[in-house]
Order: sequence, then structure tokens, then C-alpha cells
Amino acid sequence: MLKDDIKIALVHDFLNQYGGAEKVLEVLAEMFPEAPIYTLLYDREKMREKFKGKEIRTSFLQRLPRFLRKRYKYFLPFLPTAPESFDLRDFDLVISSSGAWSKGIVTRLDTIHIAYIHSPMRFVWDYNEKYLRDERKEKFGFLIRPVLSYFRLWDKLASDRPDYLIANSKYTQSRIKKYYRRESEVIYPPVNQESGIMNHESGNDKKYFLIVSRLSAYKKIDKAIEAFNKLELPLVIVGTGKEEKRLKKIAGKTIEFLGYQKEEDLPEIYKNARAFIFPGVDDFGIAPVEAMMHGIPVIAIKDGGAVEIVEENRTGEFFESAMPEVIADAVRRFCENEKKYEREYIIKSVERFGKERFIREFEDYIKKVMYNFQ
Repeated sequence: MLKDDIKIALVHDFLNQYGGAEKVLEVLAEMFPEAPIYTLLYDREKMREKFKGKEIRTSFLQRLPRFLRKRYKYFLPFLPTAPESFDLRDFDLVISSSGAWSKGIVTRLDTIHIAYIHSPMRFVWDYNEKYLRDERKEKFGFLIRPVLSYFRLWDKLASDRPDYLIANSKYTQSRIKKYYRRESEVIYPPVNQESGIMNHESGNDKKYFLIVSRLSAYKKIDKAIEAFNKLELPLVIVGTGKEEKRLKKIAGKTIEFLGYQKEEDLPEIYKNARAFIFPGVDDFGIAPVEAMMHGIPVIAIKDGGAVEIVEENRTGEFFESAMPEVIADAVRRFCENEKKYEREYIIKSVERFGKERFIREFEDYIKKVMYNFQ
């Protein structure tokens, strides 16, 4: 695809938790096996063998004491300088995988910088006041609001640095247009088809509803828990995060937390679910697609990337807002119509999100921009 003498680097915000953005980076690292990965912070333990054998280069933040690295929000004002400190002068092509910081790298004038945008910085744009409320930091608002304003300014300036922007969904594309005033190309993230589409054996004991997610405030897992507390239906939650203790406190007797699960164990969990619950507004949402690759319907909020994934009444149900009673009503509708969902149709509907498609589209995009850059 590219000349052998072209030097490529990958840049990613953080490697201290594993989610959808890291799954995208994994495929990029597979596409460019010789490319080093630059990241602000790297926690080998939390990454659980992911990116093993890859050359990972960290920012000056990695030299901070371990207890501070685990609490990096305490030094938020210093985060914008971290990607700017990377020395990328040796590279002809840099691909950043950014939900916040990595698009802000500084490159040579003749270096091509392609930024794959998972989201414009969510907590400073359309999640500004909600961030203060959901993170229960309203009483510190007089201190935090000026910092968020600074981040908005930096984020807008940083968005001008890449030569080309790729959005992970049409929803993200519209947010890039609104906040950054830039055009972008949509390339949907890669979702592993091998464990889903290739496995046509349906689960024999479909008794629970399922959430697979980071346990963060904006994911609205608490609203789903409240809904299932009211319904008294079984809900299984896979994932970890800073909200875990609080969520366990509000969970009723029908809610089960499985914590972190290995990738190879997830197919069995997916295929035995009645439906996948997706309560938070996300820019895309790899986990719902993984569920659908096992023929599992999705009950999702009618907003964000879910609208591009779920076909109402064919592959899932929508609800209008993340309120417990609204989510509960959508679950009731699903239970009434559960038999009408066709597993094979659901599987077929998400073939367009496969890994090979992502690799092909990304390679074609690189060829196009390098030709235009010459």
C-alpha cells in the first residue's frame, strides 16, 4: 500500500483502560506493525496484555508517581501540553486516535497527520454543565468552569492541526462540523466479526438483559439499573470504572455485576442475552454492534451513533430519553414483541461494520490523501 521507506507513527490519548477506542487502535497497530504508539499514559496492568510487543512511547506524565498517574484528572490543566511534547520529526505519516488530546500533536510541515476522531472533547462541548452535575462537582463549578473554557479554546485550536479528519460516525461528523467547523470523512470503527457472525449457535438459556460498558457517568448505567429495579428483571453488567461502587449500591437483587471479562469469554455472555441495553448517548457504540453480531436485539436511546446502528422494530427498540421509566417502557415493549426479532436479520444488518471493511476503507483513504498531498 505504502512505500517501504515511509515512516509511520500512531498516537492515542491514554492506554490505561480498554474500550472501543482501544479496539480501533489495535486494528491500526495491526495494519502498521512497525509503527510506534505514542500515548500520554500507559498502564500495562490495566491493559491486560493488549499491545504486547508493541513499541509504546509515553509522555512526560508517565514519570509522575504512580498514585498521581491513577488520578490524572488532578493535573487536567497540564494535559494539553503532553501531546505537544512528542517528538514526531522522524515520521512521514502520523495517525492519531483521538477522543480528546492526541489530535493536538505538533508535526513537521511536510508530515501528513490524519486524525481519527472518536468524539470532539465531550466534557467541554455538549457535556459541559452536565459534566459538573453528573460528576457531582457543581459546588466546585466556579473553579472548574474557567478550566473547561480553556479546554474548549485549546480543543478548537488543536482540531486545526491535523491535515485530515476521519469521524467514527455521521453523528460525530456533525459534531466535528459544529464545534470545529471542519469537514470529515466517515469510516465506521472495526468490529470483530469472528466471534459473532461465524457463531450461529444461539444461546439456550436467554434469561437476562445485558450491558457491556465502561462504568462512567455519561454512560447512564444508573438509569438502566433504576429501570430494572422497577421491572424486577435480571440485568447483567460487564465492565469496570469509577462508577462501579456507586452503581452497586443502587442495584437491586436482579442486577448482577460481572466486572472485567476477557474478550474470549464475551461471546458466551452475548449470545445468552435476551437484549442489549444501551442507555447513554455515544458517538458510535462498538458493544451494541458486537451484541448484534450474535443476533441480539438492542434497546437504545434514540440519539447519537445508535441511530445509525439500530433499525427500529427490526433489530431493536428505541427510547427517547435516559429516564428510568422511559427505559422501562421500552423494555416492556420489547418483551411484548420479542418473538418477532429475526436473529439472522440482525446478524446480517451489522456486517457493514466488520474489521476487513475498516481496513479496506482506511487504506483507500490514506492512498487518496497521500496522492493529494504530493
